Amino acid sequence: MENNYFFKGKPEPAVFDREIFVNQSGYLPHGRKRAVIKVPCEKFNIENEYGTVVYSGETVHFGKDECSGDDIYFADFSDLCSEGRYTVVTERGERSLEFSIGDNIYAPVFDKLVKAYYYLRCGSELCAEHAGQFARPSCHNSSAIEYGSDGTTKYDVSGGWHDAGDYGRYVTAGACAAAHMLYAYKLFPTAFETQRLGIPNDGGLPDVLKEVKYELLWLLKMQRTDGAVWHKATTMTHAQFVMPHEDTAQMYLFAPSSIAAADFTAICALGAEVYRGKDDAFADRLAAAAEKAWLWLEENPEFIGFQNPEGCNTGSYGERNDIDNRFWAAAQLYSLTGEQKYLDRLNSMMIGFSMCDLGYGTVGGLGSLALLLGGRKIPERLYDRIKRDFNSKATELKGLYSSCGYGAAIGGWQFNWGSNMNILKAAMTFIITDRINGKHQYTDCITAQLDYLLGVNATGYSFVTGCGEFCVKNPHLRPAYADNIDECIPGYVSGGPNGNPSDPDALILVPKGTPPMKCFVDDVSCYSLNEITIYWNSPAVFLLAYFMNENKKIDED
Repeated sequence: MENNYFFKGKPEPAVFDREIFVNQSGYLPHGRKRAVIKVPCEKFNIENEYGTVVYSGETVHFGKDECSGDDIYFADFSDLCSEGRYTVVTERGERSLEFSIGDNIYAPVFDKLVKAYYYLRCGSELCAEHAGQFARPSCHNSSAIEYGSDGTTKYDVSGGWHDAGDYGRYVTAGACAAAHMLYAYKLFPTAFETQRLGIPNDGGLPDVLKEVKYELLWLLKMQRTDGAVWHKATTMTHAQFVMPHEDTAQMYLFAPSSIAAADFTAICALGAEVYRGKDDAFADRLAAAAEKAWLWLEENPEFIGFQNPEGCNTGSYGERNDIDNRFWAAAQLYSLTGEQKYLDRLNSMMIGFSMCDLGYGTVGGLGSLALLLGGRKIPERLYDRIKRDFNSKATELKGLYSSCGYGAAIGGWQFNWGSNMNILKAAMTFIITDRINGKHQYTDCITAQLDYLLGVNATGYSFVTGCGEFCVKNPHLRPAYADNIDECIPGYVSGGPNGNPSDPDALILVPKGTPPMKCFVDDVSCYSLNEITIYWNSPAVFLLAYFMNENKKIDED
């Protein structure tokens, strides 16, 4: 999406010289604990912060990992359960970064991942009380006009979250991110009960619901009076690397699409469910908007896609069809209302897409979550299809996890733009499949995806800003560059390694033939490696909510 920007200084090639890889945020006392070592090693020790050896073990030789090119040894220390600060040390003296073992070690990561959305708020001042050193004025509050119109009708489209490294706002992307967070809240409510993020108050709602409400209020503004939904609100071109309030170009509303209308329908219906009993007036608004958009979809059964008009280079978010989007919409409305007409539509939509894909571009799995969590009776044929799709996908992903020395449940071809979302969607798939089956057969797979995100990968980076001693610090994110603050805004998930980078600097800095898991540079100019988006953060919120919830269950037991 980005190109031809001037940055101070020139990026440097990445040097991945770490020898031992650990989850830099740490490990739960009763969970699996594994370090990865890429130098010959038969034995290892765990030292506490005072240099005392508290655990010794023998490694397991995995062999060569195809995605990284590394020769891998596993150091498993799951039996070490005492809280404290530790270091893995090999028999030759190589040392890992320090890490912790403790009951509440993931709370800081969890909090930062959710609060990251607050820093992306559009149309709102970020005051020092809530944003600290990252405070800034309000932005993008001028009226929008509909692209292609005479410009006489003005629209208020202020609000919502900036989508990614740019300042655009997109309906389908926003719906996906909000859905991940609301489903996390529905599945793991106790994880959010004590979360205090320091964001503006809104009627006593849990902080995560305050933040998602901010996005939903903007989404409501994207619906036309006839029920259609504009695809996006952006300027014609991406802003230069300036602060949000310095981007004053004309804002446009771009043509409605059926994918935007369907995703809008689904997220509004989901929101109506979640906010019912907590903010009934808001829930009513969401339900009415969902049903209005659904009527427009029924009146417009053909696929209406989206492509950027000539001269526009902001995100397109186009899709090839809308069957999975309409499935999600119908599923969520059935969950909300229980009305037979929505179930009838679902029964006519059971071909042509996967029921376990978890967005943004393929949302069949979100429709499945709507049905699984809605409390409504699901026809056996439909439930069996959902279960079969999730079980099949989880089995496939477990095979990839087992064949990767770093435990990544993705294949080499999936190290693309936003590969970390593939990692996080895999974790979500494992979690949901375990939920469907009432088992814990994928716990180690889930843990490995979190470990990967937070440092157990061939780069050694924690891919979440502000989390870990060696974490991403220079994401492709305009305010993180333009604010002239050395510390990066915390809580953002980097896109991660990309075996086919497309930005000019990455093409220079990543030598041809580099193994895909090592195709990464922590530099602001490398947008195809190191951008952030709201729908890469949201599956990470889901994953951390799972771990926060599971640990609370263990404590209660």
